Amino acid sequence: MSQKFEASFDSLRTYSAPEWFRDAKFGIWSHWGPQSVPMFGDWYARNMYIEGTPQYEYHVRHYGHPSKFGYKDVCALWKAEKFDPDALMEKYYKAGARYLMTQGTHHDHFFNYDSKVNRMNSVNVGPGKDILSLWKAAADKYGLRFGISEHLGASFSWWRVNKGCDKSGPYAGVPYDGNDPAYRDFYHDNGEHGTENPLDCSPWYTENKAFKEYWLRCVNEMIDLFQPDLLYSDGALPFGPHWQGSPLDIDEKDYEQGLKAVARLYNTSIEKHGENQAVYLQKDRRKEIFGVGVLDIEKSQLPGIMPDPWHTDTCIGNWFYDVHSPYKRPEQIIEMLVDIISKNGVMLLNILQRPDGTIDEDAEFILKKLAEWFEINSEAVYHTRPWRIFGEGDTRVKIDGFTEEKTDWNRSDFRFVQKDGAVYAFALGAAPGETIVLRSFAEQQVESVELLGCGAVPFRQEMGVLIVQLPGKLPSLCANALKIR
Repeated sequence: MSQKFEASFDSLRTYSAPEWFRDAKFGIWSHWGPQSVPMFGDWYARNMYIEGTPQYEYHVRHYGHPSKFGYKDVCALWKAEKFDPDALMEKYYKAGARYLMTQGTHHDHFFNYDSKVNRMNSVNVGPGKDILSLWKAAADKYGLRFGISEHLGASFSWWRVNKGCDKSGPYAGVPYDGNDPAYRDFYHDNGEHGTENPLDCSPWYTENKAFKEYWLRCVNEMIDLFQPDLLYSDGALPFGPHWQGSPLDIDEKDYEQGLKAVARLYNTSIEKHGENQAVYLQKDRRKEIFGVGVLDIEKSQLPGIMPDPWHTDTCIGNWFYDVHSPYKRPEQIIEMLVDIISKNGVMLLNILQRPDGTIDEDAEFILKKLAEWFEINSEAVYHTRPWRIFGEGDTRVKIDGFTEEKTDWNRSDFRFVQKDGAVYAFALGAAPGETIVLRSFAEQQVESVELLGCGAVPFRQEMGVLIVQLPGKLPSLCANALKIR
């Protein structure tokens, strides 16, 4: 059995990601909970308490003023009555996912499992179901690794707005229901953060000692109940300075609760498997911090190959179901995946669920196209590793915060991975029948070139380039893969 980890940076920096994670490449996320009920996107539980925001205006006109109908009442409306995890998992597996991420709790402090720490959970309120247990059983059935996302660390300060009131209109001065003492345990006793400047989300983390200890009890409960293969914190390792603009000097005492949780995650995995197979995901890029786990980059990525595996999370539309938000096209999702794995990354995709637990026709279409692509190209995805370069061609994915634009690839753009002595070259902009040129094999003698889903294709090497003739009909929707030996 492997040696246990201690709750310290020195001990946890010896962590290395397990091989299963590096092999899996692609996962699907169920970013789902009571905030799906209004079908109005992310951060509803916060913005419904901020006068003048679109979600506030919708809430007042659809449900009533948040002094009368608050977020606790939205939670009671969530029923998940058509939730069929086995049927969804079958689709997700066919669509290429090899791990599942589920939402333990968002910033809204509602837990999606039978918690003994927090009474506001999916068994006691709303669905009457242990959502995480149902998801885990389905993941186990299909052999997918199981993950939990926790967004609780920011909740205490993020949700300070529920203690406010309108500044104008018929309810000016009337306190929101976050002031109700009967629900203070749910809405947090967070008056210390005030209600001024409600659009300001800082500080991301709180200095409140009681809440820090509460966070640790909650996360420990998730680890002990589900023994997850992945644990995702939405932010930096709690509870040090927020990673954006914070100084590089690290005081280990600030991260005491976070370090304890990560050590517990890893040691639980060691007890179960004899070695650590768990992954901790968090968003702090400082080397002192992300060395305790795997770096996650939300809705963006890296410009080149990182020596250690990294992770990105994205979604087909908004983070929670949103009738106003368009979806990405399947081609963009596949091209993002190919670009990410060429740089030693792993990609997590949120498939949106309606409040009842179902997915809509557009999501079904995306999954269908992913399944068709993986049926042909999975060999070039799973178990691969980066090649000596990630690709060739001048086109690059735009990396600018949360920007995710469809990249305009051309015939010279390729992304590379390798496995078992073969290099796989994804052609990102090539058209059927074209003659394509690859310039990265000048120092190697190519023995064969195969187009996955088609078979051997004509090629020749001359003047330091590899020239390949593509067939008149390409087998894949996009990102067709050449297997080069």
